[in-house]
Amino acid sequence: MQIGYARVSKYDQNLDLQIDALKKAGCERVFTDKASGGKMDRQGLTTAISHLRENDIFVV
Repeated sequence: MQIGYARVSKYDQNLDLQIDALKKAGCERVFTDKASGGKMDRQGLTTAISHLRENDIFVV
């Protein structure tokens, strides 16, 4: 399974182009965050990583 992750750094930015690209790349699940690059707590990233299993592909 391919699992995708998209992030933007500001709440007024849009994730749509990244999500579309991840889906076109074959990602079955896509997780997102709207958080600054300096912020260490990224719930979407943590959740995405927790869903990874052996032989999965993580797409960013």
